[in-house]
Amino acid sequence: MIRNAKISEIPDILVITKACAAFMISKEIYQWNEHYPNAAAFKKDIERNELFVLERNNEIIGTIVCSTLMDAEYKSINWLTSNENNLYIHRLSIHPKYQKKGYAQQLMNFAENYAKENQFNSVRLDTFSQNKRNQKFYELRGYQRLGDIFFPKQSKYPFHCYELVL
Repeated sequence: MIRNAKISEIPDILVITKACAAFMISKEIYQWNEHYPNAAAFKKDIERNELFVLERNNEIIGTIVCSTLMDAEYKSINWLTSNENNLYIHRLSIHPKYQKKGYAQQLMNFAENYAKENQFNSVRLDTFSQNKRNQKFYELRGYQRLGDIFFPKQSKYPFHCYELVL
């Protein structure tokens, strides 16, 4: 079941994202770290009703943020659609013990259906340039890679921006 997250669930959510960060670091993918994602970001997501969790057997196993806010870093990208009425995906995570079972696909299906139902023009996101698995995941879903942005607190490497026109 996919539903809105609650403030009281932030500790459980952080367990998932910290496990994901450790798993990526073990693969030499330095995408997430001790600074990101963090409780403050998740609190803001919840207050905006933009953080969703995936539950399996009453356990939260994944997260996704479906936001209407365009990060300042995204302004330099030459997007396929105008910068109005777009949905932005952030902090997609599946606990490593549940990965490769289709749960990330479920969360992306949810986000894309949410975007269509709410008549957004496109879905936009970024993924780490050193995370080839994520790039393939989004490209197989039809997302087009458009350019790079940087988050210096996370990595010296760029993040690729993608867009799916609906």
